[in-house]
Amino acid sequence: MLAIWFLFTVFVVPNRVDWIQWWYLFYFPVEAVIFPLLLMVRGRAGAWILSLSSIVIAAGLIFRIADMAAHMIFARAFNPVLDAYLLSNGFHLLGSSIGYIGAVLASALMVLAVLLIFVASWLSLARVRAVLRAVPRRWMLGSLVAVLGLWFVMSVAGSAKASRYFHDQLVSHVRTGINSMLELRAFRDIVNDDVYTSVPGDQLFGALQGKDVLVIFVESYGRVLLDRPRYAPTIRPLLEGATNRLSAQGYASSSAFLASSTIGGLSWLAHGTAMSGLWIDSQLRYDALMMSQRPTLISLFRRAGWRTLGVMPAITLAWPEGQYFGYDHIYDAAALEYQGLPFNYVTMPDQFTLARFQQRERDPVDRQPVMAELALISSHAPWTPIPDVIDWNLIANGTEFNEQAQRGPRTDQVWQDLDLLKSQYRDSVEYVVNTLVSYITQFGDDNLVLLILGDHQPMPLIAEGASAPDVMVHIVSSDPAIMRAVDAWQWTPGMLPADDAPVWRMDSVRDRFIETFSPGMPVRPDAR
Repeated sequence: MLAIWFLFTVFVVPNRVDWIQWWYLFYFPVEAVIFPLLLMVRGRAGAWILSLSSIVIAAGLIFRIADMAAHMIFARAFNPVLDAYLLSNGFHLLGSSIGYIGAVLASALMVLAVLLIFVASWLSLARVRAVLRAVPRRWMLGSLVAVLGLWFVMSVAGSAKASRYFHDQLVSHVRTGINSMLELRAFRDIVNDDVYTSVPGDQLFGALQGKDVLVIFVESYGRVLLDRPRYAPTIRPLLEGATNRLSAQGYASSSAFLASSTIGGLSWLAHGTAMSGLWIDSQLRYDALMMSQRPTLISLFRRAGWRTLGVMPAITLAWPEGQYFGYDHIYDAAALEYQGLPFNYVTMPDQFTLARFQQRERDPVDRQPVMAELALISSHAPWTPIPDVIDWNLIANGTEFNEQAQRGPRTDQVWQDLDLLKSQYRDSVEYVVNTLVSYITQFGDDNLVLLILGDHQPMPLIAEGASAPDVMVHIVSSDPAIMRAVDAWQWTPGMLPADDAPVWRMDSVRDRFIETFSPGMPVRPDAR
């Protein structure tokens, strides 16, 4: 009975946790007939069929579990080709959250679970085969064929209970893997085909000459913050207040939305998409981009005479991909020289990141203009503890944040209480917005231009069912000429985008920026 229950569950259980309901027990899976028919084969062929069937059933269940996890985090199914790298990334994330030993133990448990699935599949099929062979062969074959005929009649009649879900899901994963490999091959053919490859630097960004241009990615800065009742009553007034605070200091702003290439995580895909002008929605595409010669927005600014910088406080390991983007210098976690306590996964609070960048790059008087891509991570999971904005003059080596880094609920307490988890996420975003506004009003001048954008929506658990990939985007400047230049974008004035504000694909950011701020350069025929 346990063997039958295990196999039946594998055949009918959905690939999303929120779809699992008791009435799935009343489905009639065709696999419950096909596999027993195969198991009736005797001899050496029968032994091979048993082994191969065990592998197929185990693989189907593993893909189903992977789908459940992917839907919970990324709002999509698992891709066996594009998502294989998540194993190593997950290990590093676990290491930063629960320590190296904890990550090793968790990985060992996952390997053990996979092995147990294969063993359970083989044992269950072997037990069912033994039961089948205990019944007279002719009677059992006749019964199975009759049951298969019943399933066929139900299927032809259009009955939703006649299921072939296991087969369809397994075929879907195989087809997805094959298509992904073909798409990657096609992507490699076009990645180096770009009209801006040979544009001279003196034709680029003439409208921004002498200005510091900051492209700031805000972690999990999704549209859900404006659309869901749990978040909107806090975030909408926050953005309206930000508009007023900036306006009082002479800064104008405009806002809209971008459709990100990722949801729930994998921030680097969004960075690659925005900076390259190509749709980067998988690790394989990202890897192909890293090996290409396609110019990024960063490398084009470098060609035009800016000092280009990458400010990446979450980078704690070697980052060879950074060479592709075209930075003159990378401030990773070590280079930022934060000596305070980390905020769990978050290596340092965003205010320290901005303060260190200001001290090293914008405070010096005799310098060239800078173009920097900054990744702000205080709104990254696990959303505890949450820092406070302090006096900028008090920021030294980071130890001034130690008290904040040790307060608040523990990670396990936050993640065991869904309401608390969501409120912590909301509060972390509130901190980031206040930090950005404080930075602009403290250190801004007429030569500062900021493009502030989210990298992706938060994971579905936090997004409360929102499936759109939209994130917020703002441009801020005190130069009226800059704001007039973006009038054609038709964004909403202020920091709060209207519900019907434009939604651009994130891969349009690079080309829009080039075309808007490079007067005199011919507009591409295919410009969006």
